[in-house]
Amino acid sequence: MGLKSILSKVFAAWVNKDLNRIRKNAVVIQQQTFEQLINKAQATTFGKDHHFDQIKTYDDFKKYVPLRDYEELSPYIKRVVDGEADVLWPGKPTYLTKTSGTTSGIKYIPISKESMPEHIKAARNVLLNYIHETGKADFVNGKMIFLQGSPVLTEKAGISTGRLSGIVAHHVPAYLQKNRLPSYEVNCIEDWEEKVDAIVQETITEDLRLISGIPPWCQMYFDRLSAVSGGKKIKEIFPNFKLFVYGGVNFEPYKARMQESIGFAIDTIETYPASEGFIAFQDSQKEKGLLLLVDSGIFYEFVPTDEYFNDNPTRVSLQDVELDKNYALILNTNAGLWGYSIGDTVKFVSKYPYKIVVTGRIKHYISAFGEHVIGEEVEQALMSVANEEGVEIIEFTVAPQVNPPTGQLPYHEWFIEFGTTPKDVKAFALKVDKTLQTKNIYYFDLIDGNILQPLIVQSVKRDAFINYMRSQGKLGGQNKVPRLANDRKIADGLKEYISPS
Repeated sequence: MGLKSILSKVFAAWVNKDLNRIRKNAVVIQQQTFEQLINKAQATTFGKDHHFDQIKTYDDFKKYVPLRDYEELSPYIKRVVDGEADVLWPGKPTYLTKTSGTTSGIKYIPISKESMPEHIKAARNVLLNYIHETGKADFVNGKMIFLQGSPVLTEKAGISTGRLSGIVAHHVPAYLQKNRLPSYEVNCIEDWEEKVDAIVQETITEDLRLISGIPPWCQMYFDRLSAVSGGKKIKEIFPNFKLFVYGGVNFEPYKARMQESIGFAIDTIETYPASEGFIAFQDSQKEKGLLLLVDSGIFYEFVPTDEYFNDNPTRVSLQDVELDKNYALILNTNAGLWGYSIGDTVKFVSKYPYKIVVTGRIKHYISAFGEHVIGEEVEQALMSVANEEGVEIIEFTVAPQVNPPTGQLPYHEWFIEFGTTPKDVKAFALKVDKTLQTKNIYYFDLIDGNILQPLIVQSVKRDAFINYMRSQGKLGGQNKVPRLANDRKIADGLKEYISPS
């Protein structure tokens, strides 16, 4: 065992004590965070506009601070982006993270000098918690690769601006710098496919032990490694590869194919980082759920998803959440986001400690006919049948067909890229449909009442989703294929990739 492994175990034990403090005192810590945030931001423009000097309780806060998504908060954010100080948080942000918005084009999310260290601390604790739980620390003696966005930053009104993963690359601790790949030069390549090819060449002879990234883009990396090496499994290329860290999407649809590419069932850690803050991470290899990070400068609120679009939805803090109930996640942060709807939905699977699973996106659902089918339901329905049938799923998306050919009922159209195609796609589709009906009573009623016909699966060609994302200029990085939509933009874009029947 190397010196780094020994020292990391000592450090991990210290970190675990702090994580136990979080686990045992979550509600108290959240109240302290709430008070600190309100006091710190009283003199800001937002604080003055929303009577922060009069806010003493969470009920006061709900009275003065409405829920907002990015578009609704954008008048304040625009002033920040233009260089104005003391708007949402004291001073100016250290960084602006640039992300793709759904209706607003490019979004700029502020990162303050107070919030930046929280991103780094959480990323560090992900690995140290794993070391403490499992005793496995050998990976720190080898190379680690983080598939991420370019670290090249630009400026807006004197504020450094870039993708979150690129910004974080500038804050990798010194003790990890020698272990970290790809090189800065390769990481700066903007074209994703060119970048992956360069990463393959740079890493194929290295002793990689940890790989981190969004699953579909890591799979692309694995595929190209295998092609360059003459069809080898990843375990043959990197015999000491032991840990895969991921975030951004549900891993389940990618799991079988990735394990096949790797050659064995590897340890994995799910993380929940966002430009708005590092929210949670998987703290156990044995228990379900992600530990909510309650001491990271974020005060959380939760809105039941079935009330989210109401004029006056219920808002609760951590102490009042219920298990197994879907909530829209609301953030109040030490970078100046207030009553901010991040767009994700979560469900609590534990309260002692508080652990969540990410169930989807509040705007990524299908309710063209009143069914309100959510991401968690379609993923569970598809993967349960696929696992039962031994069918491999590479990628998929679902859209409503509200204008079917004459004489047909409307339906949900599923575009699926199969790794192994079912013997009978129609029978497979019917089985998925029946499973989905058991998960969503509204969908069941629509099928049972002959308002909708059962879903139709369109099998698309290999690499259809990669080619579609390439055509949209969204290949790689933090980009992800939306699983659900109420419109047919993605569905229409995939039509040219449908496999001949």
